[in-house]
Amino acid sequence: MVELQERTVETVQASAIDAARRATAALLCLGVSVIHVIDQGGVPGSKEPSYVGAGYYVLEIVGVIAALLLIQSSSVLGWLLSLGVAAGPIVGYILSRGPGLPDYSDDKGNWNEPLGVVSLIVEGLPAPARARPPSHRAQAHASVGLAAASFRTRGPPRVRGRASQRAV
Repeated sequence: MVELQERTVETVQASAIDAARRATAALLCLGVSVIHVIDQGGVPGSKEPSYVGAGYYVLEIVGVIAALLLIQSSSVLGWLLSLGVAAGPIVGYILSRGPGLPDYSDDKGNWNEPLGVVSLIVEGLPAPARARPPSHRAQAHASVGLAAASFRTRGPPRVRGRASQRAV
């Protein structure tokens, strides 16, 4: 019985940690979306050239979708989208300030732009949370562990019916 209680506590703790990681990653995805809405001048905003503006829109929408998926469950798709929401802007930041992008030189060499630095921090913060989403295998092991603990404390389930009466 004590082992069952210990496993139940472990399962509850694992669920709480998973929920906290998902909430943190979801909030950071929303933060990335908000930062990019601000950077483009609001909604609908304007960022030229048009491919940069389109990238902003895609990022903002995917950030919201990833947050919703992560709030709902620990889906692999939500975690993958959150990785993209973090990695995409970091790559864009480096390219736009380093070598530059075609027809876009506004930020070339502007490494210390305050909103850009804040964006990098928000995009990099969830890396530990995004690095290893909880595996469904670990959740399955926890369920099997609870069933095994129940079996050890109560014994095998009793079968009712004619077959069990004959065996006695």
